[in-house]
Amino acid sequence: MASADQVKVESERNADRWPDIPGDTAFTIKIPEADPLVRAGFPAHVTVLYPFVHESRIDTLVHRELSGLFAKHDAFTLTFSEFGRYPGVLYLAPQPHNPVKALTADLTQRWPELVPYRGLFGTGLDPHLTVANHEGPATQDAAYDALQAELAPLLPLRCHVHAVQLIVWDGERWQERVNYPLAVLRRG
Repeated sequence: MASADQVKVESERNADRWPDIPGDTAFTIKIPEADPLVRAGFPAHVTVLYPFVHESRIDTLVHRELSGLFAKHDAFTLTFSEFGRYPGVLYLAPQPHNPVKALTADLTQRWPELVPYRGLFGTGLDPHLTVANHEGPATQDAAYDALQAELAPLLPLRCHVHAVQLIVWDGERWQERVNYPLAVLRRG
């Protein structure tokens, strides 16, 4: 078990990597169908990659490269039918995971210096949609059990994903900058 000093050192080290700074960017998938369920204070989304490169590094060439990268991926449908929990977080697990993971893998293969979530969670977290993240250890089980019971009848949710959004932290909130379309599946 970690000593109080070890926990303090780890918290201080992680605090240096977590705060968003103006110009930070990320890629997300908007899930507007889930907005009525989210209690976390931000729109429903699944993170593809956080953080991406600083906004100042995104020029016309990078935009073109990103457009090509995302256009190689087919549009897909995510289904949200099961809850999961991380410490302090209630989330919905999208199925299938593979299309989101493939987007992340392509981005990190092209920009290998990028580490999902700044390495705070090892190699990253599985794709998820945060529903609530405001409870501490003493209250989370009861609060999230009640919230999960309230929201479960609204599931499953299905969402067609046809684009990935580049968002930028302006110092106060995340702003959408660019939508990158995925490939449209053509039938017949």
